[in-house]
Amino acid sequence: MAETPTGPGTPQTPETDDGTELVFAPAPPAHGRAFAVSWWGRAWVKALEDTALDSAGLRAGNRLARSGAVGAVSVRPGRLTAMVRDRDGGGHRTDVLLHRFDTAQWDRLLGMAAERAGHVAALLAHEMPHELAEDAALSGVGLLPEIGDLEAECDCGAWDHCAHSTALCYQAARLLDEDPFVLLLLRGLGEASLVAALQERGSRPAAGETAEAGAEAGVDAREAFAAGSILPRAPAPEPVPVAGPQLPSLDTESAPPAPVEAEALSFLAATAAAEARRLLAQALAPGHTPEHTRLGFRPDAVRLLAADPPPPVAARLAAALGAAPEDLAPELRAWREGGASGLRVLAEQWEPAEAQLTRARSGLATAWAEGEAPRLERTGNRWTEPGGERQLRLDEEGRWWPFARAADGWRQAGAPQSDPATALSLTAGDG
Repeated sequence: MAETPTGPGTPQTPETDDGTELVFAPAPPAHGRAFAVSWWGRAWVKALEDTALDSAGLRAGNRLARSGAVGAVSVRPGRLTAMVRDRDGGGHRTDVLLHRFDTAQWDRLLGMAAERAGHVAALLAHEMPHELAEDAALSGVGLLPEIGDLEAECDCGAWDHCAHSTALCYQAARLLDEDPFVLLLLRGLGEASLVAALQERGSRPAAGETAEAGAEAGVDAREAFAAGSILPRAPAPEPVPVAGPQLPSLDTESAPPAPVEAEALSFLAATAAAEARRLLAQALAPGHTPEHTRLGFRPDAVRLLAADPPPPVAARLAAALGAAPEDLAPELRAWREGGASGLRVLAEQWEPAEAQLTRARSGLATAWAEGEAPRLERTGNRWTEPGGERQLRLDEEGRWWPFARAADGWRQAGAPQSDPATALSLTAGDG
C-alpha cells in the first residue's frame, strides 16, 4: 500500500490503492512557451495557483520547473515523487501528497460516470473529457486539488511547501498533458482498475430492473448526444487552395463609365478573394475562434495599403489618410504583423484592468531566471527600460509586442509573442 497522507481532511476509512505506479522521464526546459497546453494541465495549474498562499514560493517553483530541474517523476496513489535540483546543482528528494478518495467518494464518482454514456465511452477509449471534472464536482467529488489537498515532504528541511515541492506540483501539469489519467491515479485508481470498475458497474441492472428491461429502456438522448464527442472524426475537409481563384480581367476594349476605375476595381476584387481565403483557412483550423472585428475608415485603408495596391490606388488611399505612402510605413508594418491589434498597440496607450495586470506581472516574473530579468518601468500598457532602447507593449489579447527606440520615436521590432522574454529578445541591441 502507498503511504497515506496525513493532516486535515484525511479520510478515516481505508483509501483505494491498486498498486499501480507510473514513472515519467524528465521533461526538457519550458522557457518561452506555455507551461501546460492541455485542458487538464491548464486546469491543474489554475487550481494550484488559486489555492496557493505564497506567491513568492509559486514563482520560485515555477522557475525551477521551467528550467528542467525536476527529474523523473514517480506517480502512485496519493503521491508524486522526484529529485529536484537547486540552481547550484544540489538535489533533493521531494514528495507531494494528494488526498486520495475514500470508498464513498469513489462510489459517487463511478456512479456518476456510469450514468452518463458519454463519460463511459470516453473513459473506455482512453480519453478524459474535461466535462468529467464539472460533473464530478456536482457529485460532491472534486478531482482537481483544493486548499489543503496538497502536502509536501522534502529533505531540504522545509516544514511546508518549498521551491522543490512547488516545482514538482508544476511538473504535474506537464504529466497531465501526456496522460490525464495521472489525476485519477493520484486520487487512488489506475486506469486499468478504473475501467474494470466501470465495466463491472455497466454489467449490473439497476435496482428493480432486469438486464433485458434495462436494454429496452435505452439511453437518455442528452447523454447519447454528449457521446458524440468521442465518435470517429468526420472526414477532413478539402484543403484550402494554395492560391485564390483566377479572377476575370476587367481590361476590356471599351473604357468603363465614370467614376469606375478598372485597376482599382480589380485590386478590390483580388483583396476580397484573398481575405475570403484567409477566413476559410482560419475557420478550418482546429480551435479557431470567429472574428467579429469591425474596422473603421483608417484601419481599413491601412489594410488595403498593406496589400500592395497599384501605385495610383496607393496614392489615392494615402491621400485619403492625409499622408504620403512612405509616412505610413509604421502602420503598414503593424498591420502586417498583427492586423487591427497591431494598429491599436502602435497608436494607443491604455490602462490594463487589474486582472490583465496580474497576468502580465506573473508572465514577467516567470519569464527570466532569477537575477536575469531586466528592469522595466510601466506606463499604462507599456513597459520600458529606463533610459534604454527597448520597450514591451501589451495588447488586449495578452500578447507582448517588441518595440525599439528609433530616431523618430519607437519602432515595432517584430511580431507579438506570448512570452515577454522572447518578445524582448527581438528588439535591437539584445545581442
